[in-house]
Amino acid sequence: MKELLKNLNKAFENRIRLGIMSALVVNDYLDFNALKNLLGVTDGNLASHLKSLEKSDYIRVQKEFLDRKPNTKYSASDEGKLAFIRHIKAIEQLLK
Repeated sequence: MKELLKNLNKAFENRIRLGIMSALVVNDYLDFNALKNLLGVTDGNLASHLKSLEKSDYIRVQKEFLDRKPNTKYSASDEGKLAFIRHIKAIEQLLK
């Protein structure tokens, strides 16, 4: 049991961070508004969770302008994808 629990990642224990990573692992990238609408969260709530994942190097951030409006795109880093897959596999093993 301890072996299974050690693969659970605290970064993904929160449902919003779990949702962010789930969305980013299956998409090349998503912008801020797409994530906000998908997860049904406020700007501030989403921003704080994105910052936490960015500090862990689990996501990449790309800022650009579209029609003179700022647009921020997020994608899962290779390290983030591996950590997330490890976390999901640990959950699957616990459920068996």
